[in-house]
Amino acid sequence: MSTSAPPDPRAAADARAELTPRMRELLERIARARQTPMHRLDPGQARAAYARMAQVLDFAPAELALADTLDCPSRDGSRLRLRRYAMREPDWRHPLPALLYFHGGGFVVGSPETHDALCRQIALQSGWMVLSLDYRLAPECRFPTAFEDCWDALIWLHDHGDLLGADPRRLAVGGDSAGGTLAAGCAIAARDARLPLALQLLFYPGMGCGHDTGSQHRYAEGFLIEREQIDWFFRLALRSAADCADWRFSPLRAPDHRGIAPAWIGLAQCDPLHDEGQAYAEQLRGAGVPVECRVWPGVTHDFIKMSRALPEARSAVEAAAAALRAAGSVAV
Repeated sequence: MSTSAPPDPRAAADARAELTPRMRELLERIARARQTPMHRLDPGQARAAYARMAQVLDFAPAELALADTLDCPSRDGSRLRLRRYAMREPDWRHPLPALLYFHGGGFVVGSPETHDALCRQIALQSGWMVLSLDYRLAPECRFPTAFEDCWDALIWLHDHGDLLGADPRRLAVGGDSAGGTLAAGCAIAARDARLPLALQLLFYPGMGCGHDTGSQHRYAEGFLIEREQIDWFFRLALRSAADCADWRFSPLRAPDHRGIAPAWIGLAQCDPLHDEGQAYAEQLRGAGVPVECRVWPGVTHDFIKMSRALPEARSAVEAAAAALRAAGSVAV
């Protein structure tokens, strides 16, 4: 984990001018609430605080024909919970393409419940079955447990999806923030295991653990997710700084990106993680991987969960759903 000079307050003020009026107003309201920063809480307190706030501005939960809870095995015998969403009941004669979704939260907070409304909306707009995984969190389970849980769930879905009404020939992985990191890692592992994927769907993914990009400097403070919070997540999630070199945590570090599943990447302009998301898109393109990378101007990290306040959130989810629909039209 790299360190760098403290953020420049003047540069941060200039950067705030890039925000949309609605995004700026929302950040001002959050600042006035004077909530204790997450990095000053213990993990249990942070999870409770995140759970209280996670769906305040999110989509209203969509009514779906199917919304239930399953579980699947992990390599150490633990059962991993999955929330399943679809617009219709399972039909083994006409299986649905399936998205295995990994929630964000820095590997420390978040759950299928905090991302319930988002996953419902993706299922509603895409027509895909969405399975949201309750992977194990740090610090109780440090790296690489979260990645291993996600990979185990993907293998299980590939092997048993037909029993759920999911089409193993039309699978995708997706996630936001840390969940995007996990999805990208699973896409690399799937390539190596010759497990075909139709798409990797990444909302503002973390791709490394340094502070050496322009966006890490420009948006270090005052843009919802801050440098101290990112460092707090990494301290809790990693066993040591050596884990930063592992492509399962830093997909940019993978030695070869050729043959990975096509990617749809949605980024926020005013986000410390913006530049590493852009760098990953360029890395995939350079390896011959089809990539659609879109940037939503004037919004911050986590914007897709703020649809009641930000039209950009609705636009981004609509674009992601369209990418899924296109990917689902062809079996891999």
